[in-house]
Amino acid sequence: MNKTLAHALSVLFHPLLVLTYALLLLILINPYAFSVRSLSDKRAVILFLSVFSTSFLLPAFGVALMKPLGFVKSFQMRDKMERTGPYILSSVFYLWLYKNLSSADQAPPLFNAFVLGATIGLFLAFFINIFTKISAHAVGMGGLVAMMLLTNKAWGAAFVSLSLGSGTLQLSLNAVIALLVVLAGWVGMARLALGAHTPADLYRGYAAGIVAVFLAGFAS
Repeated sequence: MNKTLAHALSVLFHPLLVLTYALLLLILINPYAFSVRSLSDKRAVILFLSVFSTSFLLPAFGVALMKPLGFVKSFQMRDKMERTGPYILSSVFYLWLYKNLSSADQAPPLFNAFVLGATIGLFLAFFINIFTKISAHAVGMGGLVAMMLLTNKAWGAAFVSLSLGSGTLQLSLNAVIALLVVLAGWVGMARLALGAHTPADLYRGYAAGIVAVFLAGFAS
């Protein structure tokens, strides 16, 4: 795979962005579950900003501060021990997000379960990382696929509707899941192309992400 494409995929599908993507997909599938009519509604925008800032911006800012402080050598964090601090920091923000969403009527239980699943995924990655390296990108993509599988089970024959100027494009949830599986494979290939991980790291990551979301789904 071309290195430029590999870098782009790694950035666009950074594991900390998974919850934001899951939220956007759920609102597109069933906005009424969030008590909104579309992504542009004020309530949807506020929820999006809350999830995006807590699950991505704040953890990313915290990790960025770790580099000048000497906790990480580079943002690639090729040494597995460098990832310990970022995993712990991100887990704190994800627990905070889960607590806030659970105590307020901001999102349906399905999305709250996904936040819990992402949190469990972070803890699993942290634990596995103690013994061997694991791909956080694979954890995220495996979790995202599992989230859509649970959505399909909970909401049935649903569609993702996209407004395209003169019309609306509708994709069945099964089609979205198939696309995400392919995308998860591409992201894995990107991590291999960049020399960031081995195939075993990816397999562990995919498994951890899927297991974490299913555990959260069954517990909710």
